[in-house]
Amino acid sequence: MDHTETDHVEYLQRAVELSRAKMRAGEGGPFAALVVKDGLVVGEGWNRVTHGNDPTAHAEVSAIRDACSRLGTFSLDGAVMYTSCEPCPMCLAAIYWARIARVYFANTTSDAAAAGFDDAFLYAELALPAEQRTLPCERVQVEEAHAVLAEWASMPDRIEY
Repeated sequence: MDHTETDHVEYLQRAVELSRAKMRAGEGGPFAALVVKDGLVVGEGWNRVTHGNDPTAHAEVSAIRDACSRLGTFSLDGAVMYTSCEPCPMCLAAIYWARIARVYFANTTSDAAAAGFDDAFLYAELALPAEQRTLPCERVQVEEAHAVLAEWASMPDRIEY
């Protein structure tokens, strides 16, 4: 189902209202997101980082988890994400992994940075080769690790994702 500009604004307003309500309730930061599929809201989430002591509990990730749980699938192919703010690198990666088709957002990363949520460092780090990042990441050769991947690749009944 194609959405109109009015639909986009209405879904984004709903996400913004949810972000404000959860922020005021002390349940996390000022972010919320909706997953819409076939014209229905199938998932919603809000920032629960500080409320749940979970640095991965961003609004978009929470909305994806909710939608996947409700729909009983790990693929949200064809779904649309409406989020109160442009997704951070982690959330953007989760959106790609979930196979969401499109994202609409209200605030930008610049708006978020002005409020104290600056992801510029993460974007810059991800653009660097692993050996140049400030977080030391080093490969250690473990032969059994290759065997597990080979076993997975040869399993005829594996579920591709």
